[in-house]
Amino acid sequence: MASSSPLPQWPPEVSDQQRKALAVLATTYALAHGLIYLPPAQVQPPAPTSAIHAPLALFPSPFPRQQFELAKRLQSEYNVLYARVAMDEEFLDRVMGEEGVGRVDEFTGQLWRIWRSLRDQGIHQSRHLGLFRSDYLLHTTETNGEATVSLKQVEFNTISSSFGALSQNVAKMHRYLAATTEYFNSSPFLKAENLPPNETIAGLAEGLVAAHRAYGSSSAWILFVVQPGERNVFDQRWLEYELIEKHSIHVIRQTFDELAISAQVVPNSRILQVKLPGLLPGGVETVEISTVYFRAGYTPNDYPTPRHYATRQVIESSVAIKCPSIQLQLAGGKKVQQVLTQPGVMERFLHDASPHLRSTWMDMWALKEPGVEGSEGVSRARREARNLVLKPQREGGGNNVYKEDIPSFLDTLPEEEREAWIAMTLIKTPEGLGNYLVRAGSGTEGAMKAEVVSELGIFGWALFGGPEKSIEEKEVGWLLRTKGKDSNEGGVAAGFSVLDSLVLVD
Repeated sequence: MASSSPLPQWPPEVSDQQRKALAVLATTYALAHGLIYLPPAQVQPPAPTSAIHAPLALFPSPFPRQQFELAKRLQSEYNVLYARVAMDEEFLDRVMGEEGVGRVDEFTGQLWRIWRSLRDQGIHQSRHLGLFRSDYLLHTTETNGEATVSLKQVEFNTISSSFGALSQNVAKMHRYLAATTEYFNSSPFLKAENLPPNETIAGLAEGLVAAHRAYGSSSAWILFVVQPGERNVFDQRWLEYELIEKHSIHVIRQTFDELAISAQVVPNSRILQVKLPGLLPGGVETVEISTVYFRAGYTPNDYPTPRHYATRQVIESSVAIKCPSIQLQLAGGKKVQQVLTQPGVMERFLHDASPHLRSTWMDMWALKEPGVEGSEGVSRARREARNLVLKPQREGGGNNVYKEDIPSFLDTLPEEEREAWIAMTLIKTPEGLGNYLVRAGSGTEGAMKAEVVSELGIFGWALFGGPEKSIEEKEVGWLLRTKGKDSNEGGVAAGFSVLDSLVLVD
């Protein structure tokens, strides 16, 4: 009988004493090297007084070398694909506007209406920056008793693609454990040559630098739009440190509430300025913004009042380069992902795409297509519920509906909202893989062994637009998140996953 997985059994066997020693080394390294979070608090203090290590995996997780290299190669094609989607106004209007999802999904509709309002005023983005992450799971297929794995895309992220910095630090942590303990010779795979380097911090910063230089003012600053009380602040700060230390580019962090007061757009020039009275030398009170990096704005919770949407519109009306612009944020919608799988649609944007690109997609369909009578999509979702996930137009984790929960959810989903949801065939992940998951406050006894699933993210950036609609892009690093097998959701910040890194196997 064939093994249920072509990957090695994992994690390697270690004694309790060795596991505790690894946990001490891992958590100490994490705290010493910025692999950290702010602790939970009802209200985060303005100046942090303590930190905890990020949730992490004790061992790196096995991943087929061939599939890892394929994911890296495909990133450039994905960068170009989504850049071109974002520049196709007719396509986005039809799919995400009031002809499509924006008609039935209020959050998507609000964003699209801001974009349409700006276009009606003759305001268009000259250039766009995307810091992207394409997320994958391994999919297991068994043929004639032999199990093989292939790469399948979970989603493509165009806004607030997080954990680039911490993913680099956790990879370095695993390399440190291998160098200092050799993982007690517990596995022949745990060698330096099988632990791929990860330089995501420099890579993502390179994208921000490219946008800053394209803007053309060396004295301008980069604005990070952040959520209030952000616990994952250090993942963002590492990019800020890289920008000032390596490129002499200043960063300012502000929430939408702060920007409602501090942000202004200069008439005629449309320069975005942020007021910082008392915080700048020489009596200067404002700074010019070259690039706006949104680490907030991807969820309705970031816009609790009309004033918050108005602040987003003020920013979008400026000549600062947005990461992402509203239209690029809309391009990352789940509905776009589903429409791209339809015959000929992806080829509209990529005429010479690799055949491997389409091979990474699972079967997807809409619960209801705009203007189409009947509910075949819903009927099919009911029939195939045990092998499906339903996805709305949301980011950030915790929004999907899985398997046996689908029929009862469909019973309560208003018919007019069905167009905002897509159905996707579940990826069948390899069995028999485990790891030790370490969360803050659990001590050396807290490295809990669990059967796990690991999700690979590949980072890339694209700077695009201008009269020629040119695209400059690059693949710049990776992330691995690992969660317990029984958990459907996968967000680290949402508490489902831990940060992990790769050990490549052939």
